[in-house]
Amino acid sequence: MTDTPLFPGFVRQRIPTPDGQHIQTLVGGNGPPLLLLHGHPQTSAIWHKVAPALARQFTLVLADLRGYGESAKPAGDADHANYSKRTMAADMLAVMQHLGHSRFAVLAHDRGARVAHRLAADHSGAVRRMVLLDIAPTLAMYEQTSDAFARAYWHWFFLIQPAPLPERLIEADPAAYIRDVMGRRSAGLAPFDARALAEYTRCLALPGAAHGICEDYRAAAGIDLVHDRADRDAGHRLGMPLLALWGEQGVVHRCFKPLAEWQRVAANVRGHALPCGHYIAEEAPDALLAAALPFLLETDA
Repeated sequence: MTDTPLFPGFVRQRIPTPDGQHIQTLVGGNGPPLLLLHGHPQTSAIWHKVAPALARQFTLVLADLRGYGESAKPAGDADHANYSKRTMAADMLAVMQHLGHSRFAVLAHDRGARVAHRLAADHSGAVRRMVLLDIAPTLAMYEQTSDAFARAYWHWFFLIQPAPLPERLIEADPAAYIRDVMGRRSAGLAPFDARALAEYTRCLALPGAAHGICEDYRAAAGIDLVHDRADRDAGHRLGMPLLALWGEQGVVHRCFKPLAEWQRVAANVRGHALPCGHYIAEEAPDALLAAALPFLLETDA
């Protein structure tokens, strides 16, 4: 276990999952437990600007999703079930239980927010409350896909192509993939710390990383939709308090109505846009903290 420059005082821990894989974590801070989940094509390094303030109030568990960072990157199976959000949510429940946290809050961005959604749906007793950043529910986004959304989120449709086409193209130049995906958003590359960008690039170049992120998206376009439709058909709704935040300069804000979509799947929702684009924790850390901290510190009824 070692410190990392972006998170001084945090310790690394590799935690086993129910299916024999492992999740890489960073743990630090003091207080009630808060699980932080990153998005694509990133790692838990996204939280470095907000972690110091959060760590004064919470015990933080920063986890790399399977397929990302230094977590396990198993080969995908025929139906991509081992990268389903159900499996990835089970990873995170195992992480928190391993660390002694049976009930916890969640702050999650992008792909991590999709894992958090499934975690809350499948293990509602474990999730005290959650903050989801810059997504609408996966099913709503696929069912409402427009020309504008498909052009802006081209990677959704590139990454789901059959292996090994997208993997081969990403592996040819991982640094260019990071620059193209992240740098073409509203804020360009200006908000990102050079150390964080280097970490994203390093991790995407690890063996199996390109395949892992593709499998995440293949699952989202297939088995995850099966699970989400089953929840909708059964009338299941999330019951814990949920705060949805999104960037007013981002694609989710332009193409969807995120608060209304979350109100369709959850009973206790509030939310609003923040003055930034997609990468909220790195573009607008102060605005994120101002919105999320009071919510996370609320006493549960």
